[in-house]
Parts: sequence; structure tokens; C-alpha cells
Amino acid sequence: MQQCYRIKITFFICILLWFPVICMADYSAEVILQKTDEVRSPQLDYKVLVNVTSIKPGRDSRTAKYEVLIKGRNKTLIKTLYPKVDRGTSTLMIDYNLWVFLQTISKPLRISLQQRLFGDVSNGDIARANFYGDYNPKILRIENIDEKEYYILELLAKDERVTYHRVILWVQKDNFHPFKAEFYAVSGRILKTCSYEDYRLVLDRLRPTRLVLDDPLVQGKKSIIEYKNMTLTDLPNKYFTKSYLKKLKY
Repeated sequence: MQQCYRIKITFFICILLWFPVICMADYSAEVILQKTDEVRSPQLDYKVLVNVTSIKPGRDSRTAKYEVLIKGRNKTLIKTLYPKVDRGTSTLMIDYNLWVFLQTISKPLRISLQQRLFGDVSNGDIARANFYGDYNPKILRIENIDEKEYYILELLAKDERVTYHRVILWVQKDNFHPFKAEFYAVSGRILKTCSYEDYRLVLDRLRPTRLVLDDPLVQGKKSIIEYKNMTLTDLPNKYFTKSYLKKLKY
């Protein structure tokens, strides 16, 4: 009888601890994450120009430019435009599979989403913007920052092939705009932080056009991703095949 009573007491304590979060959250974690993904990336086929700037203390900054073609949530094609030495390099993503084609080789090479594309920017940072499909979300709490309310979500990877094992994501409560994020490895080590900036009206809604990725261990070391000229366009399935990589025009 006493043991049963203790179990009931423990159960009600757990309910009370979670009750504030449940009451304050107007939506489930899954819905919040889905709506946030819709802000980050359109649900339709599109192409966009992406500039990446790598900044390291004591060194000159470096810049790379890409044309990125995205079809749905699981197909991406990245064409390297600059620097000139890398022009003609292309990267293809289908689901969690990634291949890179270099002008100096005859066949595409298999690579991972975690590998670096340029500076501290991983292939997955550019090729895959599908938090909703890649992670199991949970609402940790609701936080006030500068008189705005934010959902704080914890995202745990569904598949080991994704770019990051764990993500902590701040989402503005009234419009589902991503505010900032922390990205973690399997070991628990924080890999980078990200701030979502420069919201502009793009394809009929406000979207972040500038992402700042900071290295938490090296002050001043960062990579900046800028999105420009996002355009809806019909993209044939043939573009997203390994055999088509050799046929791309630059």
C-alpha cells in the first residue's frame, strides 16, 4: 500500500513539473518545428545563390559562392561558382546520401553531411534544411528575450547520418522565426552556434537571409552564410542523379 502511494505521489509530481510547459505551449513540438522549417526553407522547388564567408582571427577572410538547387526536402544540388580553382565542383544530396563530383575525376565520390564544405560550414548546413524530418523535437521551456517569447526546443537526431546529433533551437513564439541554435556532437561537445539574421520578404514571407555560425571555442572564428535571389523554378528529376553531374554547365 505504501509503495503504491509513493508511485502515485511521484506521478503527480512529474505532472506538476511538466504542467507549466504544457500550458504555455500553444502547439506541439512537432508542429512548432514544422512551421519553423517552413520559415527557413520553402516547401517548393527553388534555386538560390549562397555566399559563404570564412573568418579566422589574424587571417584574411575567404569567400565561396554556390548556386543551390533544392527539390522538396530530400534532394539538393550544389554547384560551386567561386573560388575559381573549385569552379565546376558539384555536390548531390539524395536523402542522407551525398556525392561530390570533381573535374579531375571520372566518378562522383561518396562523402558525408558532416564533412566541411567551406570554412566551418558543413555540407549539411547548405544541402539539408529539414529539421522536421531529421529530428525528434521536445519543448524544454519558454524563455523571454528582449520582451519576446521563445520556444526552446531540444532536437535529437533520428538517424546517425544527419549533420548534428543534437540541436537546441530558439523559436520566436508568435511567428515561428528561428532565432538561434546550438549544435552538438554525439559526445555532447558543442560544435557551433548559429544566429538567424536579416529577415527579408522572400517568396511571400519573411525568411532569414543571413546565418552566422560561431565557433564557441575560438573567439572571432566564424562563418557567415548569405542567401540571395531565391527563385521558385521547376527542377526535373534528372538534375538530381549522379550521371547528370558531369553535364552541369557553369
